[in-house]
Amino acid sequence: MIDSTGIPMVGGVDAMVVLVSALDSSQAYWAAAAAIVGSVAGSLVLFYIARKGGEAYLLRYTASGRGAKLRAWFLEYGLLTVFVPAVVPVIPMPLKIFVLSAGALGVRPMTFALVLAGARIPRYIFLAWLGTKLGKDSLPYLRHHIWELLGLALGLFVVLYLGVRLVHARRVSKSGSTDLV
Repeated sequence: MIDSTGIPMVGGVDAMVVLVSALDSSQAYWAAAAAIVGSVAGSLVLFYIARKGGEAYLLRYTASGRGAKLRAWFLEYGLLTVFVPAVVPVIPMPLKIFVLSAGALGVRPMTFALVLAGARIPRYIFLAWLGTKLGKDSLPYLRHHIWELLGLALGLFVVLYLGVRLVHARRVSKSGSTDLV
């Protein structure tokens, strides 16, 4: 929870889940569950801080022109920028900036929490499983396969982006509107 509120942990939550899983496989999925709950709760704290402090500031700069287009884009697709770095392990992607943006731009808290949980559940369960299978070799394995993980993140973003575009196009064709929000 502390890591997700913006105070980084030495070694990170990923390493903690893998370590607990490698040391005691009976605790692996409990560690994953604790990481999921802590990540979502801590990110919601950061989300609400941004919602209270950043909303007026961003509203001033996103009410018209390019700022309005940026706001509309984030509201339509921005949760992809939360989901992808939240799901792919051991890739240093700037999740906190997107958490702050989601809060400041008025994304619904439940939607944000569901997207984040939807990303964190497979991530931490995978890390717990990996820790039980590879033990102390889990983190070197992940570091060795960093390019594959980056490719996965990029591919996942593209697939999800295209899926959102398809849903948006269907919604527009049904309603006859071109609004993104």
